[in-house]
Formats: sequence, C-alpha cells, structure tokens
Amino acid sequence: MVPYDEPIYGFSGEHVSTRGYIDLHTVFREGTQTKTIPIRFLIVDAPTSYNILLGRPSLNTLGAIVSTPHLAMKFPASSGVILTIHYDQCLARECYMASLRPQLPIQQTNHIERSPGSSIALSGDDLDPRIGRDVRLEPVEDTSPLELPNGNSINLGTGLNSDERATITPILINNTDLFAWSAADLPGVDPQVASNKLSIYKEARYVSQKKTQAWRRTSASSQD
Repeated sequence: MVPYDEPIYGFSGEHVSTRGYIDLHTVFREGTQTKTIPIRFLIVDAPTSYNILLGRPSLNTLGAIVSTPHLAMKFPASSGVILTIHYDQCLARECYMASLRPQLPIQQTNHIERSPGSSIALSGDDLDPRIGRDVRLEPVEDTSPLELPNGNSINLGTGLNSDERATITPILINNTDLFAWSAADLPGVDPQVASNKLSIYKEARYVSQKKTQAWRRTSASSQD
C-alpha cells in the first residue's frame, strides 16, 4: 500500500479521509471466460456495507454496461465475447438496508468496582447504560426561549439581530396552531407519511406473563 492522505469529498461537501492506495489486477467473472484490468483502489476507513466501490474510470476501462433494474453488468472479453455478471438480489437488499441504518458512535464501557468496606455509594447514573448515549443534534449557538400563547415555548438563536427577531417573533406567535406539540395534534395522518412499526417476529407466539408475588399482594390489598 502506498501512503496517500488526500480526502474524498461527497456531494454535500462531507469528506472521508484516505489511508493510501494500492494497484491491483482485478479479475471480473469466474470460470474460463474472464477479463482482467488494472485498478487503483483508494483505501478508506469508513462504516460501509461494501468492500469495494467501482467508479466510472474502472467501468469505462472494463467497457461495462450496468443495468440496475436487473442487477446485472455486461462487458466484452478480450476474445470479443460478451460476458455477464449477475448480482445476488438478497445480498444487494441486505447491503442497501444496512446503509440506511444510522451509524452510532462506539460507546466506551467503564468497569465500576467498590472495595469491601467502602462507604462510597453508587448512584443510578453510574449504573444506567443509557447515560451518555444521547446523539441528538444540538444547537450550534446559544438560544433563548420564546413563550407562545398556548403555553409552550420554542428556542430562538441568540445570533439573530433585533430586526430578524422582530420579524420572526410575530410570525411564530400568529401561527402557533400550526405546530405539532404531541401525537394528539396529528389526527388522521396517512400511514404513508408517518407511521410507527414494532420490529417483531411474525412467527413469535404470544406468552402470558406469570403473576408475581408483588401482584398477588397488590390484588389482595385492593380487595381488602
């Protein structure tokens, strides 16, 4: 591998750092009818479901015609015979679904110990695995609350000048009824617009939970 540190830029300006590049003679198709072309691969450290991404220079060198509806690619061999590569429908679907999942940062696990006889008590935050897993977007600047007539409030950036704030404030106050503050404010929404689905197995059987001792004591107390 040859060191190379020029980043790759995406459509919206995001960049991916590169580790280096390597030149490989890549063989397309298996069996007796194959085609080999040299390709320079850039090596990146990115969370992706794909091992290799082929760009237009490689496809042009191969002379390939790609059909995405059929998940197939045709290209001429050195002998002039047209070769075809078919992709795995199930594997392509799995890679596509994996690319849609958000990539959460790797969480660090801390090992907490308390020596025998220690008077230090562990709080709930020390044992709660949810602490530190909030990856929601945060404002890039300080905000100040704006009280609305219905009792709710929204936050406005302190970077707004007086003219911008004077223009935005009456618009927000006069259109308070357009905001959805809870699910009850969205009756009759088409499921194609927004829906909530539980990720469960259709083959799973219903299991009745056994009544615990605490439930029996509570039931007896309510009868008394």
